[in-house]
Amino acid sequence: MRVLIRGAGVAGLTAARALVARGAEVDVSEHASGFAGAASWYAGGMLAPWCERESAEEAVLIRGTGAADWWEAALPAGSVHRNGTLVVAPPRDSAELRRFASRTSGFRWIGAEEIEALEPALAGRFREALFFPEEAHLDPRLALSTLRQGLEAQGVVFSGVMDEGRFDLTVDCTGAAGIGEIKGLRGVRGEMLYLHTGEVTLSRPVRLLHPRIPLYIVPRGGGLFMCGATMIESDDAGPITARSLMELLNAAYALHPSFAEARLVETGTGVRPAFADNLPRVIRRENTIAVNGLYRHGFLLSPALAEEVAALAFDDRLYESPLPNPSPPGGGAKQPLRSSATFRLASDEKAHGEAK
Repeated sequence: MRVLIRGAGVAGLTAARALVARGAEVDVSEHASGFAGAASWYAGGMLAPWCERESAEEAVLIRGTGAADWWEAALPAGSVHRNGTLVVAPPRDSAELRRFASRTSGFRWIGAEEIEALEPALAGRFREALFFPEEAHLDPRLALSTLRQGLEAQGVVFSGVMDEGRFDLTVDCTGAAGIGEIKGLRGVRGEMLYLHTGEVTLSRPVRLLHPRIPLYIVPRGGGLFMCGATMIESDDAGPITARSLMELLNAAYALHPSFAEARLVETGTGVRPAFADNLPRVIRRENTIAVNGLYRHGFLLSPALAEEVAALAFDDRLYESPLPNPSPPGGGAKQPLRSSATFRLASDEKAHGEAK
């Protein structure tokens, strides 16, 4: 089988790896130079399904629990850091910590002494925290670059324009490019920044809860920290706004005052494609499979979606999708679509329980 993948972000690269593993000949079409057009280049890289459950459907938890294992198999040893996630809040915002706990699982409450043992830099700053020991993180830029290099070594061709007629199957992973073309797909703008300081050392992602400016900080090593991220209902991909920059910096300072002297080495924005329920879709119509709507869960959910793409490409055990049927790109009449049976949401399973 010859497969063309459109888009070389995290969805496209993970799908390519899954298809190559099944024996497909894969080419990747990407118009942008490098990863400049990929929202995943600005991602946090947190493999945190239990934390994400605070605002996401249970399907994200179910589908994301195997992400760390997938990435660990795909990347060189040491690329995936299994140090867990620490969630903290200032004493005045302790109610936010309890609200977060009420919506999640997979954590344990810890006190000041254990906070200090896990992250000495935070000693004396927080009375209590939630620790999610099974979560992990990676560097998205290293992951994307390494994945692409590995695919090229296996014979995958990356090029700007390719004739789709030469391929048996096309997998559309162009993400935000589908906004305005795919019914129900919208853009959610995320803004982030990189700080560098030798005064703070962290071993794991730390989430600071605040009613107005929640923050996560992810260590990248060598004193570099990725700080993010805003959630703005907009498909504007322009530079970070002054307000967002100030709020992210203020939140970093609230986590640790030494971030006030950190060097601001980079800012960035990405438009994350999302459907109304913030859950992704994998849909097949004839010889095209579309993957879209990964929202803020690109690195967490793309491994599961990649395996689903491979199943749809090679497996005939398909069913009519219970998910909404978006209009095809460019409008036009809806066509019958098929989706892998493993992608039913928890709510759909319950609704279809008696029918089974």
